[in-house]
Amino acid sequence: MRNPLLLLLLALVGCSGDPGTGPAEVVWDRDTCDRCRMVLSDRVHSAQVRGGPADRPTRVYKFDDIGCAVIWLEEQPWRDDPRTEVWVTDHRDGRWVDAREAWYLAGQITPMEYGLGAQDTPFEGVLSFQQAVSRIHEVERRFNVHGAHLEQHAHEAR
Repeated sequence: MRNPLLLLLLALVGCSGDPGTGPAEVVWDRDTCDRCRMVLSDRVHSAQVRGGPADRPTRVYKFDDIGCAVIWLEEQPWRDDPRTEVWVTDHRDGRWVDAREAWYLAGQITPMEYGLGAQDTPFEGVLSFQQAVSRIHEVERRFNVHGAHLEQHAHEAR
């Protein structure tokens, strides 16, 4: 005897269209960033993370800037799981490329001002993924005052 619930679950998974790996389709000007909630509209500076808890199928999280993706991913307990993938759009043509293998050009105008444009080919002056992560942290320390700004105002109000 077959379990009808199991058959239904398998049918739903099979029909979902999600291959379980790689970037997902973005509905530009509709999908929002999983960190800052801005609408994804910049087709050449966006990012995606595919991952999740080990006991569940992976899912895709979308970001308007590689900086949002990096900061958000570092807060996830499954960040180092081998199933976790990070994708970025190539700043030259919008193709999705593996973020960990990409090269980053600083000085770009990006949605959250981390200023990094990804590409799949290296040339002089570009940053590796690890160098890009370090730059993201530097920008975050220098300019993102969400917590510190609120604490300062609370202290001033006392």
